[in-house]
Amino acid sequence: MLSARDLTTAYEGLVAISDVSIDVAKGEVVCVAGANGAGKSTLLKSIAGAVRPRSGSVTFDGERIDGVAQHLITARGIAYVPENRRLFPSLTVDDNLRLGSYLYRGKADRDEPLALVFQLFPRLKERLDQLAGTLSGGEQQMLAIGRALMTRPRLLMLDEPSQGIMPKLVDEIFQAVLEIRKTGMTVLIVEQRMAEVLEIADRAYILQTGRVQMQGPAADIRTNPDVRKAYLGL
Repeated sequence: MLSARDLTTAYEGLVAISDVSIDVAKGEVVCVAGANGAGKSTLLKSIAGAVRPRSGSVTFDGERIDGVAQHLITARGIAYVPENRRLFPSLTVDDNLRLGSYLYRGKADRDEPLALVFQLFPRLKERLDQLAGTLSGGEQQMLAIGRALMTRPRLLMLDEPSQGIMPKLVDEIFQAVLEIRKTGMTVLIVEQRMAEVLEIADRAYILQTGRVQMQGPAADIRTNPDVRKAYLGL
């Protein structure tokens, strides 16, 4: 479904990722893990069109999308939930969700993904009239994912969904990823919490200083002695 080849992206001349290549097949949960500053978020931004790679290519469903505007990439079926969530804090939960459905005019096109959002995150249904800025960190993350699902994506990309939220809600977020996958959606997730994300992923890429250090089945990487020592503290 998604193929990134030899991506190099720089900020103000400083290279954040260098010659990074990843593949994501339809229906997979693929994680990109690694320490803070490894280039994980830059990789997602490069795919989503939030930043333009210096070189390399990104192909989605057989079509090149590198260089395409971010809103057009969303319209093609890629939903990106950034690290800072980018909610509208002064709007209600309901308004934030419905803004996610801007691509669709028909009521049925909006109601179907909304039902999925409420199934995954029932507490959002309880807080429809609450301002997004008053939600807890975990609830805001649920809302950010819910808003992305309102675009009816085929590929959902999550950037550090566990950041800044309670451990109990982290478990709920990761469980939601598995439920999303059951609907047939494909998920690409960036995470520092390597132990947890390797439990739910099919395959994994480990980034270090902007390059792919290791890749393979998540189960194999989880039991790799070097990974266990360097990243899992085992």
